[in-house]
Amino acid sequence: MKNITLRAEESLLRLAKAVARSRGETLSKEFRKWLRQYVAQSGNSAAVDALMRRLRHVRSTGPYSRGEMNTR
Repeated sequence: MKNITLRAEESLLRLAKAVARSRGETLSKEFRKWLRQYVAQSGNSAAVDALMRRLRHVRSTGPYSRGEMNTR
């Protein structure tokens, strides 16, 4: 693992540490969890972008009425 330096308001850090402690975690562990989620969200948008590129040939004839959308 690599150490990093972040800057934040002291009062915010104090509150964040209290929240982590109430969850039985360290602030570092909570940050690592957040970082994984942050990266995963980025990956999801890349997948959506790729899907939209693959489907760019699809054209809708909409807009559809409520009845048309519920027709099976």
